[in-house]
Amino acid sequence: MLMRAAVLTAFHSPMEIHEVEIADPGPGEVRVQIKASGVCGSDLKAIDGKSPVVSRLPFVLGHESAGIVESVGTGVTAVEPGDHVIISMNGPCGRCRPCSAGRFHLCSGPDRLPTIMGGPPRITLDGVETRRFIGIGSFAEYAVVPDPMCVKITKSAPFDAMCLLACGVITGVGAVLNVARVPPGATVLVVGCGGVGLNVIQGAVLAGATTIIAADVADQKLKLAQRFGATHTLLPTDLPKQVSDVVKGGVDYAFDATGVPGVLAQTFASTCSGGTTVMVGSPPSGHPMELDTSLLFASRRLMGTQGGDSAPHRDLPMLAAQYERGHLDLNALITERLPLDSINEAVTHVRQGTVARTVITF
Repeated sequence: MLMRAAVLTAFHSPMEIHEVEIADPGPGEVRVQIKASGVCGSDLKAIDGKSPVVSRLPFVLGHESAGIVESVGTGVTAVEPGDHVIISMNGPCGRCRPCSAGRFHLCSGPDRLPTIMGGPPRITLDGVETRRFIGIGSFAEYAVVPDPMCVKITKSAPFDAMCLLACGVITGVGAVLNVARVPPGATVLVVGCGGVGLNVIQGAVLAGATTIIAADVADQKLKLAQRFGATHTLLPTDLPKQVSDVVKGGVDYAFDATGVPGVLAQTFASTCSGGTTVMVGSPPSGHPMELDTSLLFASRRLMGTQGGDSAPHRDLPMLAAQYERGHLDLNALITERLPLDSINEAVTHVRQGTVARTVITF
């Protein structure tokens, strides 16, 4: 089957729109007609040659997506043609040691790593195998994915909002609810108010945090942070001191959504004794971080997360329900909607930091 896709053929270069061939779904697979796909910072890292899962080109990027099931392979019973679905970032096998412990985001099943690295060959460009970002590749009209990656949603839910749940929202909200497990009444700091950071703020609101401090170097992002529930905003100069001026002694929970090692150290130093810091943003591999080790003696904790430590078939329907009830603002996250032909314009806007989320719509 022929389709149009944005293909990365060289690092540090614009993607090219090509007509490619996508395979029929095999056993246990689903072919989804993509209706909307968010442009994420992870896609930009791949373009810049900094993604650990994109090493050999050509590649179809895109992973934050939702669409309609077009066809299914043998053995698929969970979804059928016509179903509306979110494509999750992972499809846990349910049988490995992490899955058996309920830690689905750490699935180590035999298909997990190959999927992350691009999955089995499903797309070809002029006869050349073209890999797909974490086995999805949603900057294209269709995607073929394993059926556990498809999470059904109601047909009334808008695709442009639902696609955001797959990555930015589930990562941010999950960091609060699944990783830190912020209790009602807690004080929270969120550093970095881009697409993921704004969802950390939304997660803190859902958790019942009373004080939510947002910090960012861009004033317009701080204005957005207030819309999403931040009670205080900071342009960081001396972050620990500024935070202590708002919450004496530091906050209970802090989240770094920037992926900058130096910022993470400052975020960690902004917590109170017994406080918890969660690294939500992904720093470059191999970059060390220096900490004042005396801070650890006061029982402070530093944690990481992978996609909000989510269980897709539990968390994505919950988040969709929160949206439908008006408790989760997804529409305000969407700064612009662009067609596939404008994919490189979308990438430029994300790099400039002028958008919360750009969504490619089909």
